[in-house]
Amino acid sequence: MEVKIVSVEAGNDLKLLLKYNTGETKLFDATPYATGGWFGELGDSHYYSKVRLLPDGSGIEWPEGQDIAPHELYELGVDA
Repeated sequence: MEVKIVSVEAGNDLKLLLKYNTGETKLFDATPYATGGWFGELGDSHYYSKVRLLPDGSGIEWPEGQDIAPHELYELGVDA
């Protein structure tokens, strides 16, 4: 079975709550990504909260196109 994200929620302190089609729920810390010109916008809580799931469940992104690789989300996420 291919692992797909079924939902994403932006939590406090730059944490993402990710639910997968496997039944797993993981918490991903996006803090290291919220730096620099491109990803720096993630440090703005209003903008950060606009994270959305890609239509096919293969990943997530923000309105300006910032994304985090799906394998990083899964592998670096901790069980929630």
